[in-house]
Amino acid sequence: MKSHRLLSILLLLQTRGLVPATELAERLEVSVRTIYRDIEALSASGVPVYAERGRHGGIALLPGFRTDVTGLTADEARALFVLAAEGAHAALGLDEALGSALRKVMAALPEPHRPAAELTSRRILVDPVRWMSGPQPAVDVAELHDAVLADRRLRLNYRHSGTSTPRTYTVDPYGLVVKAGVWYLVADRDGAPQLFRADRVRRATLVDEAVVRRPGVELADLWDALRRKVEERPGRVRLRVRVHRSRLDLFVRLHAGALTGEPRPEAPEAGEGLGEWLRAELAVGSVEWARALLSFGPNVEVLSPPEARDVLARHAAAVVALYGQAGAP
Repeated sequence: MKSHRLLSILLLLQTRGLVPATELAERLEVSVRTIYRDIEALSASGVPVYAERGRHGGIALLPGFRTDVTGLTADEARALFVLAAEGAHAALGLDEALGSALRKVMAALPEPHRPAAELTSRRILVDPVRWMSGPQPAVDVAELHDAVLADRRLRLNYRHSGTSTPRTYTVDPYGLVVKAGVWYLVADRDGAPQLFRADRVRRATLVDEAVVRRPGVELADLWDALRRKVEERPGRVRLRVRVHRSRLDLFVRLHAGALTGEPRPEAPEAGEGLGEWLRAELAVGSVEWARALLSFGPNVEVLSPPEARDVLARHAAAVVALYGQAGAP
């Protein structure tokens, strides 16, 4: 365990430069005293490591010292080759860099680990895009990527959903997130966190002002809060429906985000087994949302509220009128 910790310290110092002993202790889950003992052990083994005292001090390697030791275990090497689909890297302009990096990692791996890593890259594929999501519009994510790394404010010309006229905002970017093939910019607008879909950004321009981020706030924390806000947003209308068992899987797959709980079987009729129908409840934004259930035909029935049934009846009548017209082409 100690040898693994010594190697971790060496790689961290080689990557980061000067690192406070308290940070090393926190990362490796040991005491600061243990870290200093490890530093002494590294020095005794010939590694040119030293400590700087003071408020801005820390532990560092002598300038120019490098080691080719990767320290990768077999499982770590395999994990590196289970990567997302190339689309995400291509959108950032990093697909060639990714291929080059993996070739270098493969060359640096100990010989016994190479076959497993190569086999993993051929047998495991991760595609983050959902089924039947349709072609994604071209997005200049590389421009946003450069902007969030520049640590400067960003002026966005942005079109919100359901509107045709874009608006202009000055935002403080934290970073980019890709979810199910869709890119989002996470940024503060007027000091409050907000998500901006990259495919709705009409123009992004760097502002000659330093970015203003809230102290201690990281991209991962903001994304988690914004994601939960979207997923847990309460619906203003509760639809109570009954679903035929033959369409239950499709119904749940399409509307899982609106379901308030697991569908429950209805009491079966006399002589029936499990029963053919299940009850479910959906939390939606308005009764007009019920139109989305028309595609299920008679296999999904809205039980309440009555306004939602009226919406379905009105639209179903319009469909019948359209296709029932005599002589229609």
